[in-house]
Amino acid sequence: MKKKITFLLLIIFATANIYSQNYNISFAASGASTTVGTVKVDNLTQNTTLTLNGNDILHLGPVGINESELGNKNLLIYPNPMLGKAELSFNAEQDGDVQITINDITGKEILHIGNKYPKGNHKFQLNGLKQGMYLVNIKSETNSYSLKLISQNSNQNENVALIYLGYENETSGKLKNTNTTVNMAYTDGDRLLFKGASGNYSNIITDIPTSSKTITFNYTVCTDFDNNNYATVQIGTQIWMIENLKTTHYKNGASITYPGTDEAAWQNNTTGAYAWYNNDETTYKNTYGALYNWYAVNTGNLCPTGWHVPTDAEWTALTTYLGGESIAGGKLKEAGFAHWLSLNTAATNETGFTALPGGYRLGSGSYDFNSYLGVWWSSTESGTTDARSREMYSPGSNAYRGNVLKVNGVSVRCLKD
Repeated sequence: MKKKITFLLLIIFATANIYSQNYNISFAASGASTTVGTVKVDNLTQNTTLTLNGNDILHLGPVGINESELGNKNLLIYPNPMLGKAELSFNAEQDGDVQITINDITGKEILHIGNKYPKGNHKFQLNGLKQGMYLVNIKSETNSYSLKLISQNSNQNENVALIYLGYENETSGKLKNTNTTVNMAYTDGDRLLFKGASGNYSNIITDIPTSSKTITFNYTVCTDFDNNNYATVQIGTQIWMIENLKTTHYKNGASITYPGTDEAAWQNNTTGAYAWYNNDETTYKNTYGALYNWYAVNTGNLCPTGWHVPTDAEWTALTTYLGGESIAGGKLKEAGFAHWLSLNTAATNETGFTALPGGYRLGSGSYDFNSYLGVWWSSTESGTTDARSREMYSPGSNAYRGNVLKVNGVSVRCLKD
């Protein structure tokens, strides 16, 4: 008797664990676009990544439900896990009797329907299953198909019902399924970063899912004069670019001075200039953006229309929202060692800001500290020769409030007006 009780408790515990960690995430869009093209999902906790189509369903679970458990060409249930109701579809390969049974985890029969069905794809609406794990079995005169189903229904007073919705006579013998379920390993508490792309628009959302939900990307126009499109993220009430600026023109179309390898021309420029780290556009432009002196910032025309270089106060509002300068850098820096040195400590990128170490160009014209240091201008002067900045280093979690000489070249992130 004791062994039976222990076994039942293990089943209950395992089943409860499945409930708490099996979520279906769908995607929607608003703002500049109302469709989602693709979604890149980064599990920042487990350091895993996948990409799916915008109309796919992301299934999160401890190890993910196997594709064979989610369905095949002859039997599909969507969504699975279900919340209250789901659509059950099966393919009858010929006319004849079909038996549909649903059993709970103990083997108890919850529902049984038997009827004659013509050849084709048949659809039902399933309602009212209490929270639990079930086995759905479809048995015809020629074949038998089984599928695991998880119900997360919080309303325990509904009656179980299987409502027939009709059928399609398809010669292919396969179900039409426009939504694909994509599995990703997930443990409660994992932080996910969702990057939704729609044409030229990209938006990032970070979340720790605790239930099935719809993630809605709010697409914002952020396009510079060179027609570079920048992904965006909302942190608190602010909307930021998640890439460093890389335009070679002001927003009014005027060219920004490019001294190139002429160090003297860089040293003497007081009207606005930009550079590519080590004068290497091919290697550094798309990843790290350009390095601008403060005189380019001070024109007020550097960022795309509707955007501006943040003031010192706006940078402070960001770091304060994230808990202060001493920990904000870790929440803003890209995690891992793809771009930062292997000393990239405390980096979680839980905001989606994805700060990168673009280094800087000294007033002398030389370059230094790419992959070790990221520096970003503010639009606020701190003296006749310098201006306020924010600095993040590979080691540590700080986002320092610093001063940089106006003749130096550092990165720029724009903030929505």
